[in-house]
Amino acid sequence: MPQHPPAPADVFAWIDDAERVRKEAGLVRTLRPRPAVSELLDLAGNDYLGLTRHPETVRGAQEAAGRWGAGATGSRLVTGTTELHAELERELADFCGFEAALVLSSGYAANLAAVTALGGPGALVVSDAGNHASIVDGCRLARAETAVVPHADPEAARKALAGHGGSALLVTDSVFSVDGDAAPLAGYAAACRDEGAALLVDDAHGLGVLGEGGRGALHAAGLAGAPYVVATLTLSKSLGSQGGAVLGQAKVIRHLVNAARTFIFDTGLAPAAAGAALASLRLLRREPERAGRAREVAARLYERLTASGLSAARPDAAVVSVRAPSASAALGWAADCREAGLSVGCFRPPSVPDGISRLRLTARADLTGEEIDRAVEVILATAPAGATDR
Repeated sequence: MPQHPPAPADVFAWIDDAERVRKEAGLVRTLRPRPAVSELLDLAGNDYLGLTRHPETVRGAQEAAGRWGAGATGSRLVTGTTELHAELERELADFCGFEAALVLSSGYAANLAAVTALGGPGALVVSDAGNHASIVDGCRLARAETAVVPHADPEAARKALAGHGGSALLVTDSVFSVDGDAAPLAGYAAACRDEGAALLVDDAHGLGVLGEGGRGALHAAGLAGAPYVVATLTLSKSLGSQGGAVLGQAKVIRHLVNAARTFIFDTGLAPAAAGAALASLRLLRREPERAGRAREVAARLYERLTASGLSAARPDAAVVSVRAPSASAALGWAADCREAGLSVGCFRPPSVPDGISRLRLTARADLTGEEIDRAVEVILATAPAGATDR
C-alpha cells in the first residue's frame, strides 16, 4: 500500500452526517447482488415481456459478441458504430413509426441527449412534475428556461408555453414509472400544436406494452411520426437488453449526432446489447400478443389487490403501484415479501414526487395464472397495519 501524507482533516466527514440522516429516516439504499438463478418470483424488474432470458434474445447477444467483439471499442462517431447498430436503428424507427432513430448506451443517456440538444440556452422547456430523473437532469443540463408544470395537466402546460417567443419543448413520460399512469398525450400534443412547440415523449414504459403489437404510447395516440414529435425509449425493459434510443425526423437525428454530448462523447452501445435488442424486437413483431398479455396481467393484479382492500393506482400499462402507510412500512413489506419468495420494488422518498411510499409491481407477460395467485397471496399476507381499508 502506498504511503500518503496525513490529510489536514477528514474531508469526507460530511458523509457521516448524511448517512446518519438517511438511517434515521429509514432511507438507506443498499446493493443486493442477485444470483444467476433465483427461486424468487420476480415482480420487481422491468422485463415486461419476459424476453431477457428468451433463447432468441440470448442468442442474439451471443452471436453479436462473437462477430463484433465484447465492446464497441469507441464512441459512435469514431469506431463505435457497427452495421448492427445501424440495422437496429432502422428497425426501431420502422416499428415505432418514425423516420429515423439513434441508439445510445442507455435510456438515461437518450433523455439527456434529447433534452439538452433540443432545448438549449434561449429555449423554453416545459416539464411534467412527474417526469423521470433523467428528464429532470436533462432540464438542468440544458441551461434553458425551465417551467415545471403540475402532473398530467395539459392546460397548465399550454399556459406555460403561451407566448414563449422562441424555441419551446414540452417533455413528458408516456407512462410514469411511479404509479404507472399514462400521460395525457392528446392534450399535450394539442397544446404543442397550438403554441408552436415540440413534444418530446419518453416511451420507456410504453414500448412493448402499449399500441398495436407493442409499438408504444405514441403509436397508440396517433402521434408516431408527427413532425413536431420526438420519442425516447429504453432497450432495457420490454426488449430485455440494455441501451436507449431517440426517434424522430431524420433532421432531428442528424442534429443529435452533431450536438448531443451523451452521444458524441460516450462509448457506443456494446454489440451484444444491440444484438439482443434486435432479436427481441423481431420476436415482438412475430408475437404481438405479448403486449396485450402484459396489460392483462397488470389489470388482474390491480383488481385482485384492490378487491382485498389495498390502495393501488389503476395501471395504464404494466406497472402496478400499491401504497404503503410509511417509508419504513414499505421497506418492511418488501422485505417480508422477499422472505416469502416474492421480489417486489420498493419506492420511497426522494424517488417518489408526492412523498408517498409504495410497492411497485411489474406485470410480466410470461407470468402464469398460478404465479399471479401466489404473488397476490404473499402481498396480502405480508401487508402491514394501515395498508388496507378493511
